[in-house]
Amino acid sequence: MHFVKYQALGNDYLVHAGPEPFALTPAQIGRVCDRHYGIGSDGILLAQHTDSAFGLRIINPDGSEAEKSGNGLRIFSRYLWDCGLVAEQPFDILTAGGTVTSQVFDEGRTVEVSMGRAEFACAAIPVLIDAPEALGYPLEIDGESLKINAVSMGNPHCVVFVERTSRELACRLGPLLERHPLFPRRTNVQFVEWQGCNALRVEIWERGAGYTLSSGTSSCAAAAVARRLGVCEEHIDLNLAGGQLKIHVAHDFQVTMRGAVQRVAGIDLDPESFSDLG
Repeated sequence: MHFVKYQALGNDYLVHAGPEPFALTPAQIGRVCDRHYGIGSDGILLAQHTDSAFGLRIINPDGSEAEKSGNGLRIFSRYLWDCGLVAEQPFDILTAGGTVTSQVFDEGRTVEVSMGRAEFACAAIPVLIDAPEALGYPLEIDGESLKINAVSMGNPHCVVFVERTSRELACRLGPLLERHPLFPRRTNVQFVEWQGCNALRVEIWERGAGYTLSSGTSSCAAAAVARRLGVCEEHIDLNLAGGQLKIHVAHDFQVTMRGAVQRVAGIDLDPESFSDLG
């Protein structure tokens, strides 16, 4: 089974490049994504092309599927460029979280994706709060009093502004918020520190993947909430553990993301790597 590995600000994905069909079990997916016993990645990208459109499925290391991934979309766009399937003109990609428009620059090294509109309605996220929106909603977890902000970028997000963010904070509270009963489909979690001048520092706990150095949809969610709360204006720099993303949040909360992508390797997976899984 052949994969092509890319990374986008430290968030890495394996694109299944065939030619055989993808038919791995959740246990096998976990093994492929394992950084010690497998290839190592934050997930697997599966092309779902039709005659008229490019389609994308996004598989998490635990075997679950994500509706949308900003870094995954940038990586997939670079893969399409590398295969000669797209040029410099904008093109659409169909995901379970909606259709996005992507454009490749710098010979594939930079990709801009129009991620769609940020949705704040509780029912659209979904979050089980009896209110039209969940902005500044008080929640106590692990002995800490938080104010959470729920938003959808085609997948659910929980944005928490804190005085100082850190990897330790994301790893401690992220799993608890990801699986909190308020979020029936679980949620991605962002711990956001305001740095002034339209700049945010964000640490991320990703649903189904855990702590990650960067996430495109998480960055878009954090930026959208920051604009909604009046913390930032339309052009926002997102400073992540893996690097920086440029986010634009329009007046109607249509969000555009721009960032780097790098090809890492083409890799053939040996079936022996599954031999102890039964």
